[in-house]
Amino acid sequence: MRQTNQTQVTEFFLLGLSDNPHTQQLLFILFLGVYLVTVLGNVLLLTLVQVDSRLHTPMYFFLCNLSLADLCFSTNIVPQALVHLLSRKKVISFTRCAAQLLFFLILGGTQCALLAVMSYDRYVAICKPMHYPTIMTWKVCVQLAAGSWASGILVSVVDATFTLRLPYRGSNSIAHFFCEAP
Repeated sequence: MRQTNQTQVTEFFLLGLSDNPHTQQLLFILFLGVYLVTVLGNVLLLTLVQVDSRLHTPMYFFLCNLSLADLCFSTNIVPQALVHLLSRKKVISFTRCAAQLLFFLILGGTQCALLAVMSYDRYVAICKPMHYPTIMTWKVCVQLAAGSWASGILVSVVDATFTLRLPYRGSNSIAHFFCEAP
């Protein structure tokens, strides 16, 4: 095979959802509204659980972790998408794209692990109610939450490492509004 001279990709063009300026403005308003509701809801939940001592239970501890992961997850993607909806030049550097990809994978993997941990918590609460306080101690809850975050980080670092080691030459247009592994 003959190799052609191609330069290394240093930035990507995110094509987004639409080329129509009116559609982009409508999407900006829609995304901004959903993002603000998401941020407000997650901050409200975190604040409420901290303020009300009756909510200091394992279920709400895991819910706070899930809320924090969701807050970071949406903050990782939506602000950049909002900027690109309003700008003419929809460019993201390779480094920023790599960081967005890494955080996207970390937070997505952590959310999946936290949902599994929360289902285990509810299983113990329903199927073994008498043993629940001895099984789901604060130490176990912290270990399960830390394990969820650690597994999200471990899996995403492996996935992102392999993804980012691929040669990026040729076309640098991405038919998305954020950087993702595929």
